[in-house]
Amino acid sequence: MASAPVSPRILRDPVHLLATGFGSGLVPWAPGTAGSLLALAPVWLMFDLPLPWRVAVALAVVVSGVWVCGESARRLAVHDHPAIVLDEIAAMLLLAVFLEPSVPWLLAALVLFRLFDIAKPWPIRAVDRSVSGGVGIMLDDVLAAAYAAICLAGIDFLV
Repeated sequence: MASAPVSPRILRDPVHLLATGFGSGLVPWAPGTAGSLLALAPVWLMFDLPLPWRVAVALAVVVSGVWVCGESARRLAVHDHPAIVLDEIAAMLLLAVFLEPSVPWLLAALVLFRLFDIAKPWPIRAVDRSVSGGVGIMLDDVLAAAYAAICLAGIDFLV
């Protein structure tokens, strides 16, 4: 999606600061990957939490992210502007719920999530095109994370 770049000045607004992953979404190439990479630090920290807390943290970011992403998109006047990466961060946090706490699993989750987020297989592309607002921004990444989690479960089963 080609959208006009945004100025780093938008980071003065707390909504944009959160939606852009503290500015990681402002990188000129692959902002979604930059946001996903930023998420690796909190994901790693989440491994120390009991499972119910990991679930609670991930769901809190997803639910609050619906409003933050939707409001940021409204203010930018672009649905799912590439600089909005809180949805990628939330998706990586969701994957932390299912991951083994190891670098190989974390890297596999990152690669698989980015693959599904970029390729947008059915129904991700349909959701991305038909669901508007913050729900649409968040939901396509949640679905990409679900696809990645299914693949990781399959790999774990086979290994």
